[in-house]
Amino acid sequence: MSTFWNKQIERADYLAAQSSGSKELLTFYAHLLRAQAEIYESLRSRKSWLPSGDLENDLPAFRSSMTKLLESVAHHGSTSLASEAQDLLTEPDVLGGKLSEYWRNPSDTQFFAKAILQPYARWLAETNTAPAGRELAGGERTCPVCGGRPQLSFLQAKESSAESGNRDLLCSTCLTSWEFRRVVCANCGEERPAKLGYFHSPEFDHIRIEACDSCKHYLKGIDLTRFGLAVPLIDEIYAAPLDLWAREHGYTKIELNLVGV
Repeated sequence: MSTFWNKQIERADYLAAQSSGSKELLTFYAHLLRAQAEIYESLRSRKSWLPSGDLENDLPAFRSSMTKLLESVAHHGSTSLASEAQDLLTEPDVLGGKLSEYWRNPSDTQFFAKAILQPYARWLAETNTAPAGRELAGGERTCPVCGGRPQLSFLQAKESSAESGNRDLLCSTCLTSWEFRRVVCANCGEERPAKLGYFHSPEFDHIRIEACDSCKHYLKGIDLTRFGLAVPLIDEIYAAPLDLWAREHGYTKIELNLVGV
């Protein structure tokens, strides 16, 4: 299995064992990550094959592992997700339609399509394959690889002389990252410091809410310069209680994660 997926799974397993409030979310996500890793490996291990970037052409390459993800959700997911997974297992044409719709018009409420297509989109990114059928919005606030919205931000020291770290955004579709300016809203581009707010709790000292009072949107930021063992995609879910604070204060998340927070 690739280093990327191993790293996510190991961190999810570790935090699920340590956490109380987010234990169920992390446990489910660990199962989901394992199923996503199978999709990724089914693509990476195909001999003499590279993706075209056209979803309909590439879909047969991971159809069987896609079924395994549905089975995993049917077994480990919430009652509503498990029921929907069972339905999709018997209606492959419906699932195909959901995948095509998400690919053209992504939405963070399309759980199954997002979960299935994340490893595919990441493989496209790793093989430098341009995605076909997706309108790239352009601009610094969307992923330069696939046009996806940011899932979260993270700070990391890319140079030994840097004290505060560089800010990157992590794509919600292909799970790759790109550099982004420190003091600017990742949703609307607001730059005035007075309009940008931050909130964190001592319980999650390396994670904070990054909110904008102009567009009333937010995302969570993970500071790897404070805690280098954090894995942004996992620690963002671990800090799910911070999302409650944000919603109570009238902010909307730029992109819901796969566990719905």
